[in-house]
Amino acid sequence: MEFLDAGTMVFLLFFGFMAAFIDSVVGGGGLISVPALLWTGLPPVLALGTNKCAAVMGSFTSFVTFVRSGRVDGSLMRSLFPLSFLGSALGVFAVQLMPAEILRPLVVVMLIAVLLYSIFKRDWGRENHYTGLSQRMLLLAGLVSFGLGFYDGFFGPGAGSFMLFGLLMAGFDFLGAAANARTLNFASNISAVIFFGYLGLINFSYAVPMGLAMIAGAYCGASMALKKGVGYVRPLFILMTTILIGKLVWDLI
Repeated sequence: MEFLDAGTMVFLLFFGFMAAFIDSVVGGGGLISVPALLWTGLPPVLALGTNKCAAVMGSFTSFVTFVRSGRVDGSLMRSLFPLSFLGSALGVFAVQLMPAEILRPLVVVMLIAVLLYSIFKRDWGRENHYTGLSQRMLLLAGLVSFGLGFYDGFFGPGAGSFMLFGLLMAGFDFLGAAANARTLNFASNISAVIFFGYLGLINFSYAVPMGLAMIAGAYCGASMALKKGVGYVRPLFILMTTILIGKLVWDLI
């Protein structure tokens, strides 16, 4: 591991904390952490691997915090966790073979649809209507978890937001959806770290300090979400989705 200068260290700590704080609640933390790592001069694929290594520390922290709160549906997550893990592993291998740019236009369209639905359906996600899934819906949820896991390992931005959106569609309120989405996101993150590490695509000198800051950010973000409730999560979800759309459109232009 190389030694970092003080300026780079402070830079990684600050943006790591901010990324994990946001990500622990509504996803979209990669919108902050990946550009920060690219700004330091890391090549794109190495930045993705390094980001996943740091992010898994934060996602584990928020995952544990939400599990302790009782907001995670253990039965549902036992079915979906392995699928998100497997999808992410395949995504890591695919990212070396395909240009990530081919996904960006589709992602922008999907995020705009999610945003508009969230804004105009004002009472959506305020109450928990989840009572379980039929066999058909469970199969669909499995395919979505696998697909979003693949996307998270392959590209990443918006994966947590899409996971949260899918759980809202299943009937969870915003807080319950956030808790279970963090569980699926933890699965895809830890899978990506294992395989990025296997391929030698992680810079641990950058990942470790950023990851430590992400632990603190994730704990603060998840704790605040549990204290503030649905009224806090919904506007933050809308705000981060809007920013994420703007960033991806800017990249396309």
